[in-house]
Order: sequence, then structure tokens, then C-alpha cells
Amino acid sequence: MKKKLVSLTFVYCIIFTWMFSSFSNEVFASEFNFSVQTVLPENQVDSAKTYFDLRMNPSQTQVLEINLRNDTAKDVKINPEIYSATTNSNGVVEYGDNQKEKDSSLTYKMEDLVTTEKEITIPAKGSYSLKIQVKMPDEPFDGMIAGGITLQEANDTEKSKDRGLSIENRYAYVVAILFHENDNAVSPQLKLNNVFADQVNARNVIKANIQNIMPIYMNQMAVDAKITKKGSEEVLYHVNKKGMQMAPHSNFDFPVSLNGDKLMAGDYTLELTASSKGETWEWQKDFKIDSQSAKKLNKKDVSIKKDYTWIYVGLGFLFICFAFALFIFWKRKKKENK
Repeated sequence: MKKKLVSLTFVYCIIFTWMFSSFSNEVFASEFNFSVQTVLPENQVDSAKTYFDLRMNPSQTQVLEINLRNDTAKDVKINPEIYSATTNSNGVVEYGDNQKEKDSSLTYKMEDLVTTEKEITIPAKGSYSLKIQVKMPDEPFDGMIAGGITLQEANDTEKSKDRGLSIENRYAYVVAILFHENDNAVSPQLKLNNVFADQVNARNVIKANIQNIMPIYMNQMAVDAKITKKGSEEVLYHVNKKGMQMAPHSNFDFPVSLNGDKLMAGDYTLELTASSKGETWEWQKDFKIDSQSAKKLNKKDVSIKKDYTWIYVGLGFLFICFAFALFIFWKRKKKENK
């Protein structure tokens, strides 16, 4: 079978960062001790792409190949892992591990169709040909199955400190894998699920869970969301975001920031409009924030300015009482001295 060797340019540098606020960290090639090249098979849909985008048939089996190169003076151990594509809270498709539960509409998980070695060793100054086994479902399908393979060095964790916070970064190559069997048109369909109060980076938000229940990407997606008190037309919070993308059969929690405001218990209404490639969906959904949840989240929100008014009033009252007691004590002393 004729194959084409392509340098991998479609590489995602995955950075897992544990911290209280967002943090940007540029990943340079020197962060990796190995390089990656995909070997594209004849059933690659577009040879200009350097990830796997394959036209398949029901029940088809195939072996894919990725060449790994180690130019260092020591052996490099790699842990390959397979994942289905998901959508993160920023409206960005991810092909690696993000600890997110699979969508309820997902029929075929990439990890059930694709297998490979759990651990490999690339010898010093050497290379390794990683084989990936594919077994397609017996039933034909429209649309596509999307996922990817993550290639991460074993125990490759970089620890650093920033402003007193412990930060742990993990770097990995992620190669997308797409399967489709035909060019049949699939009608897009979005759903609005639950709406609830939560936090992002220790700041209060209202989250609206949007679900793509079809086996197609939602490209150039825009969302406009407004929150009002139930029965009121006054908009309390508003956000408009464009340029997002959703993976097939995935969902994400779209956040509406409270801009540093406290969560107030009560009944609210979300008006949300989503659009993609000329299609539009509109929803109106009521939701409730109970006092216990509001209190718990407000306590954790680092952006809320603490109100110390009553503390100042109390201290002032104590000072006045103390001063008055001193005055009475002084008056009595003065009388006794007479």
C-alpha cells in the first residue's frame, strides 16, 4: 500500500495547570525529548492534512502508523493514550485527556475502536514505529467519529512556582483521528440542558450546558446569553462570544460571568441564542439559585470585595463605650479627690 510520510504540524501542546487563576505558558520544541511524524495511508481524505482524516467502511480493519524520533542521548519512554474528541468551556475542541465524562449522545467511543501499545521506549538517538490498530463498527454511520491519540513522555512533569502557587505542567503531542464513511448530509442539532450557578477560576458564573447531539462539528459557532430576574426585562448579565467550535457528540458548560457580583438567591431566566453556519437555535430557560449554594460560592469567590462595614461599626461602638467608661471613671475619681 502506498503511504505518504508527513512531518506533523498539526500538534497540540497540552498544558495541565493547577492554580487559582488563568496562566499562560508557551511551549517550545525543547520541552519535548521526541518528535512525531504521521504516515498517511491511501484512504486519507486530504493528503495536505498531517493528522488522520480517513474514509472507512463498516467492519474495516486497518493499521495506522506514527514514527517517533528521539535525538537525545538517553532512552525516552512514551505513554500513548486514545480519547474521543470533546469540547472545553472555552468552546475549543480537545483531542486529548481532559477528565470529562463522555457525552450521552456518543454512540462510538474512539477508545473502543482504536488500540495501541500502553508504553513504548524510543532508544537514544533512535526511532520507533508506533502501530495503531483500527476496527470500525459493523453498522454503517453518517457524519464522523472524532478523537485523537496523546503521546506523552512517562513521568514528564515540570514543576514550577509562580507567586507562591505550585504549578504542574505536562506536555504532550496530540494527533487527531477522524473517521467517516460517506458524504451524506447530517442536519445540525443543538440542545440546551441544565443551567446552574458555579465557578470558573474561583469566580462566580452561571453555566449553561449546550449539547451537540449529532456526529458533525459545529464550526464558527456563536453564543449570545442574557440573564434576567424571572418576570423582569432588565438584563443583569450579558455575554456574546464568537468563533467557537464543538466536537461531534459533545457538550460544554458555557459560562456567563457575574463580573465580581455576589450570587443572590432567587428565580432567574436565561435567554440564549446559538448559531453556526447559518443555523440558529433560541432557548429561554428558568432556573433557581438557592441561598445555601449562593452562600457557599460567594465565600469562595476571590473577586468579591468583602464588606467590613459592620465590623467597622462594631469597633466604633466599642471605642465609644470604652471612651464613655473612661469618662465616667475619671468623673468619679475627680469627686473622690474632692
